[in-house]
Amino acid sequence: DQPLKLSNIPTLSDIATMASLLTHFGVNLTVHSPGKRGMRVITLTAKTIADTTAPYDIVRKMRASIVVLGPLLTRMGEVKVSLPGGCAIGTRPVDLHIMALEAMGATIILEDGYIHAKAPKNGLVGADITFPIVSVGATENTLMAATLANGTTMMRNAAQEPEITDLIECLRAMGAKIEGAGSSTLTITGVSSLHAAEHRVLPDRIEAGSYAIAAAMTGGELTLIDIAPDTMHATTTLLEQSGASITMGQDNMIVKGTGNIEPITAITAPYPGFATDMQAQFMALATVAKGTSTLTETIFENRFMHAPEMMRMGANIAVQGNTAIIEGVEQLHAAEVMATDLRASISLVLTALVAKGTTQLNRVYHIDRGYERLEEKFKNVGADIKRCSI
Repeated sequence: DQPLKLSNIPTLSDIATMASLLTHFGVNLTVHSPGKRGMRVITLTAKTIADTTAPYDIVRKMRASIVVLGPLLTRMGEVKVSLPGGCAIGTRPVDLHIMALEAMGATIILEDGYIHAKAPKNGLVGADITFPIVSVGATENTLMAATLANGTTMMRNAAQEPEITDLIECLRAMGAKIEGAGSSTLTITGVSSLHAAEHRVLPDRIEAGSYAIAAAMTGGELTLIDIAPDTMHATTTLLEQSGASITMGQDNMIVKGTGNIEPITAITAPYPGFATDMQAQFMALATVAKGTSTLTETIFENRFMHAPEMMRMGANIAVQGNTAIIEGVEQLHAAEVMATDLRASISLVLTALVAKGTTQLNRVYHIDRGYERLEEKFKNVGADIKRCSI
């Protein structure tokens, strides 16, 4: 119920959606003057929770809205959250979230498209929870729920993504007792309340990786600043295998394309493996490689929807089950294409950068969910790109 000050917040439609949801609950949200390099600072004060229902109209816009389930339940004892929406890249059920909260004593009913959860009279209780598969969202929800639960919660096979560690650091700053950050086993000892804190949000490794691929594809050279290179090893390793030159700094990276792109082979996996959120961008890179690349998707069952759009531009791609085989071509050609999800949208921008002619990309609202001022940043480094109203 005390202020949480978050810095390094990008201007994204997903941030606006989450802000809208939090203010719906009664959270007071203040946006401060832009900080370093224009990144925003936001203070959130949840002194009074006026509503514990997350309505469909807001949740349908962004699947990540599901992460209000754990914290609202543990603080208020009852919550009603619409089943989520977001990118259409697979089913992504919420069963692991429900399993974990039920293990902590919650009673959960699914009715009329909503998750209705109630905690025991004296609050959630610590539990020993083993996830059958790694889930970032379920790990986040369980972490936040466990901070105010009675007793100790042990989470096994927890997600190890840098974003999880970042959340743990934020919660610790607020007074949470959490051990095991960066590992697959987390131990959370519940506390009676959280207090005021300040936290700088981790730089986005997927955004940084996307711009790194742009340099590799175009044979250009980019210096990426204010990033977290130590979270990007899977991406940089694959980029170097493709022939790109990479020089790492503490919070920056120089990526140089050589004009000779080698084929790649990669299988998506939970962190520290190759991120599913980089698969579409590397497929774009593979379309102009000198040889045959293979990309296997193991996280989401419907995440090759960008492939047909790339094929409209002359890419040679064959999808066989959860594997895409990409035969590089010498020249791609512009076409009118459509973004189907967030990462598909950036992959088509990357493909358009090396295609002959002018490409028109439709449904660009997907880009605004995860990339701030994309066309401005690309213009600044020489791309001929503009947003149009049609």
